[in-house]
Amino acid sequence: MSEETKDVANVEQNAPVENDQTEAVSEVQPQEEVQEEISQEESMANVSVLKKGDTVTGKVIKVDDDQAFVDVGYKYDGVIQLRELSSVQLGTAGESVEIGQEVTLKVLTIDDNKEKLVLSKRVVDNEKAWEQLQSDMENKTILEAKVAEVVKGGLVVDVGLRGFVPASMVERNFVEDFSDYKGRTLKLRVKEMDREKNKVILSQKDVLDEEFEVKKKEIISGLTIGQELSGTVQRLTQFGAFVDIGGIDGLVHISEMAWHHVETPSEVVKEGDLVNVQILKLDPANERISLSIKATQPGPWQQVTSNFNIGDIITGTVKRLAQFGAFVEVAPGVEGLVHISQIAHRHVATPSEVLQEGQEIQVKILDLNLDDKRISLSIKETEEAPASSSSSSSASSPSPRGERNDRGDRGDRPNRSKDRTVIAEEYQNGALKSTLGELLGEKLSKFK
Repeated sequence: MSEETKDVANVEQNAPVENDQTEAVSEVQPQEEVQEEISQEESMANVSVLKKGDTVTGKVIKVDDDQAFVDVGYKYDGVIQLRELSSVQLGTAGESVEIGQEVTLKVLTIDDNKEKLVLSKRVVDNEKAWEQLQSDMENKTILEAKVAEVVKGGLVVDVGLRGFVPASMVERNFVEDFSDYKGRTLKLRVKEMDREKNKVILSQKDVLDEEFEVKKKEIISGLTIGQELSGTVQRLTQFGAFVDIGGIDGLVHISEMAWHHVETPSEVVKEGDLVNVQILKLDPANERISLSIKATQPGPWQQVTSNFNIGDIITGTVKRLAQFGAFVEVAPGVEGLVHISQIAHRHVATPSEVLQEGQEIQVKILDLNLDDKRISLSIKETEEAPASSSSSSSASSPSPRGERNDRGDRGDRPNRSKDRTVIAEEYQNGALKSTLGELLGEKLSKFK
């Protein structure tokens, strides 16, 4: 075979092989295009289909001062404006969310032409909060919330929605200034809810009151009568002062504030004073504690024995007047009684005829009774008795009605004024043991 014939044969033999390779190449290109189209379709299928009102979950990817951006799996990111982050007022978006945080949101607006997706965290939080707060109120659950704002009349707290704590429900005691409460975390209990009015009222005072009651019982159980301890005066009343002795108040009655007579508690103490007190009575059932300030101080009657004796004439001050006599202070916290019969040598109808409160007088000690803390005093014993002029005048001057002088011999007439004085003195000093009828019967027997 010639060389030309061989070349032609080779070309014909190789020609089909070249066609197969060309066809193989042409077959590969359409398959790659198909795979790319399939990948695009799958990606489009994975993009969320959203509409207004949908609830979505996303991750925070960026936080600005006035807004936050969230990836919710849509073809573009969504934005949460500052007012839609919380029901309470925020300074910056960072106070509510942080990058990487997963949040549940409500779709407010979709605008694909402007690639705008507006979301709300506040709406979702509110819906959850109403249900949770209703359950908390029914179960009396104690919840914690941070103070977001200090407003007129109370505090605004974030409980998933805007909650309000009235000023009267913040603390157990009155608080004048709440300016430093912003940012504090309070323990709260739901008091009132009204979803139509979007109102939630909470109280921290209720929680504190319950804690106080538990603590009060523990404190009372550890106290004993006669125990002395220090306390702080909390408030004053007309009848005494309430003193805090470590988380619980006890009453110091006005009669236990000092050894001397006290008109008003403010004479002795003021609110905030630190005082020493002694426990007089305990009533755990009614949670009452009776305290005494004067019991922790030396009694003025302890000095009476060394300073006073029966028969001494001393200076005193009229403190009080009564129908039966006058109370005279002879030493700080020590008062004695001048019976009306011991005020003057003449008859005195009422002490105010002779004495007045605050007057300084001289008195004589008639009797000392330290056990009963009583001192009997006399003013007239410090004075010389006036000379009697009635007998001489009656003897020298004729009677204007002479016929009344001739009455026969009736004997000496009893001194009735003196008898009354003796009776009063004996009654005051506890020496009158016979009955009034027996005593007067003896006196009347003289007329028989």
